[in-house]
Amino acid sequence: MANKVKSFLYSVRAELKKVSWPTRSEIIKSTIIALVAIIVFSIIIGGIDVVFLQILRIFLG
Repeated sequence: MANKVKSFLYSVRAELKKVSWPTRSEIIKSTIIALVAIIVFSIIIGGIDVVFLQILRIFLG
């Protein structure tokens, strides 16, 4: 059992050495892009919600 765990952890470490990790600037740029996209989509969805609410108020009056 201990040999299997040891072998597994060794394999994990070997695979992690092959990973191409992003640089700090790449992480910052990706984070900014994600935050901007979230804000934009939130505004769009909020706008659609307001429009539908107004339509419902007109029909249910």
